[in-house]
Amino acid sequence: MTVTIKDVAKFANVAPSTVSRVIANNPRISERTKRKVREAMEQLGYHPNFNARSLANKSTQAIGLVMPGAADKTFQNPFFPEVIRGISTNVHRHEYALYMATGSTEEEIFEGVVRMVQGRRVDGIILLYSKVDDQIMDYLLEQRFPFTVIGKPFKNEQEISFIDNDNFKAAKEMTEYLISLGHRRIGLVGGNPDLVVTIDRLLGYKKALKSHEIAYDDQYIIHEEFLKEGGQEAVRELMGLSCPPTALLVMDDLMAFGVLSTLSDMGIAVPEDISIGSFNNLMLSEFSTPPLTSVDINIFDLGYEAANSLMEMIQEPERPLKKITIPYRLVFRQSCQKVKNSMQN
Repeated sequence: MTVTIKDVAKFANVAPSTVSRVIANNPRISERTKRKVREAMEQLGYHPNFNARSLANKSTQAIGLVMPGAADKTFQNPFFPEVIRGISTNVHRHEYALYMATGSTEEEIFEGVVRMVQGRRVDGIILLYSKVDDQIMDYLLEQRFPFTVIGKPFKNEQEISFIDNDNFKAAKEMTEYLISLGHRRIGLVGGNPDLVVTIDRLLGYKKALKSHEIAYDDQYIIHEEFLKEGGQEAVRELMGLSCPPTALLVMDDLMAFGVLSTLSDMGIAVPEDISIGSFNNLMLSEFSTPPLTSVDINIFDLGYEAANSLMEMIQEPERPLKKITIPYRLVFRQSCQKVKNSMQN
């Protein structure tokens, strides 16, 4: 005979509605009650019919993910698999699946998001980026569809749930560290200038220079994609200047790996000839040559908390929107050292 919710409720000595809430992982149900109900389900061999439940609740039990660009390029950067690991760890607890918007162009990705929303294929969406003018973010706001952003929104901040680091402060601290080593000619290898993370880190870099009365120089700023090739192209341009930088602040470890390999090819030693500070503290940063000084932005936590915020929005739509700042820390390794006096001239 088929076991029902009523059977589980009777066995656990709770109301059938409580069993339904436990199945939905409602945060208002205590962990003690959840354990008791789940033990009853296991002992009775009860398995929720998620398809029927989804139809009844108009729930898909799925979350949509939106990447900043084509997946073939995006997944070259280890940041994205790690942030998705954080997201999937959380949504797995709620027995949700992940559904990814794909496309080779921004327009194709936008069309994929529209299909997600109009077809009710997902209960909510996580944007894995934030940029200046984003038609996807505008569309989700217009549709009043649940979504959260990894990154600080450029506009409509009060209307959007988001998870981010203090990128302004992190870039300022890393730049000040390079300045403390005696560097005055500090280049910046940034990502897409339309991304808010790039804007915030550039502002932090500028603030550090200004605080130490170092003139800002446009020729030391290069923007490339967050890929190894982007770092390679940037460093060739910067080291070709008549007064090349003695230190570089690189916006992403993958770009920094490209910088390191190109400098090695050029016969320029790190950190003896130039110091490198970077962001993300990827696992490979510790094993690069030399090991890379980097800002640990807690990528996994960014994903985990983004999923947490979105699940709360889905389950309790009236709750206030969350704006969460994930802490960061500077990890000092061997890619930076004090500047030689001759290099400052």
